[in-house]
Amino acid sequence: MSSPAATSLGEAAAATRSITMPDSLRKLIRLLLGLAIAAVVWEGAVLLFGIRPYYLPRLSTILMAIAATPRAYVDGFLRTLAETLIGFASGGAFGVLMGIVFFRVRALREMIFPIFVVSQTIPVIAFGALVVLWFGNTLLAKAIIAFYLTFFPVTVNTLLGLDTVDPKQVALMRSFGASNRQLLLRLQLPTAMPQIFVALRLAASLSLVGAIVGEWFGDTTGLGVLLLQAMFTENVVAIWGALLAAALLGTGFYAVVAAVERRLVFWSAEQ
Repeated sequence: MSSPAATSLGEAAAATRSITMPDSLRKLIRLLLGLAIAAVVWEGAVLLFGIRPYYLPRLSTILMAIAATPRAYVDGFLRTLAETLIGFASGGAFGVLMGIVFFRVRALREMIFPIFVVSQTIPVIAFGALVVLWFGNTLLAKAIIAFYLTFFPVTVNTLLGLDTVDPKQVALMRSFGASNRQLLLRLQLPTAMPQIFVALRLAASLSLVGAIVGEWFGDTTGLGVLLLQAMFTENVVAIWGALLAAALLGTGFYAVVAAVERRLVFWSAEQ
């Protein structure tokens, strides 16, 4: 027969377990706390060390400037987001497809893959100029530039991931009568997924860079446009405002890709 004290301790432990915060909420609180600390350090450092606004404005000043013209930042954020998503999605899909093709057909790998390598030696500024000449200052042109920076790392990592498949596992599945399609979907792609998502996380940042660079060739909306206008007028506060908006977009996009990776490639975290 248990004592009242033991019973009370057990009930307290059960109550504690029942009110334990979910892991996602705990991570969110940590993130918000980290951002709050960074904001305080930023604001305090500028005041404490007397940093001139030309080099680093106060965070509160930047946020007030954004709040004064929110429509420009919201429209720019959404436009750049659309360009980034289109370029990322098309570049990611194309990269995975070409990685599979190069893995299956070695002759095509030897003929076309070197062309892919050479294409990446072309500066994005030069490539962007050509794309804008061909397609004009359109959303499609900016998405193509984002695609250009996205597809190559995904292609390379897909090919690397497929090459790591254990031949003994392939032979075992062949012995059970598995077709090429079944091998790809049930063994090869799952094995390559961790490598593919490494490239996709990198591509999340590169696609944003491509979209912003594309907007520098002329547009009316976008974070790149806001950044370029601020540079021309030497408006340091506006430059930092555009940088903060781009950082928010890039960080959020990266976090979404990482969350999808944790959901789909759960076995990688268990190893």
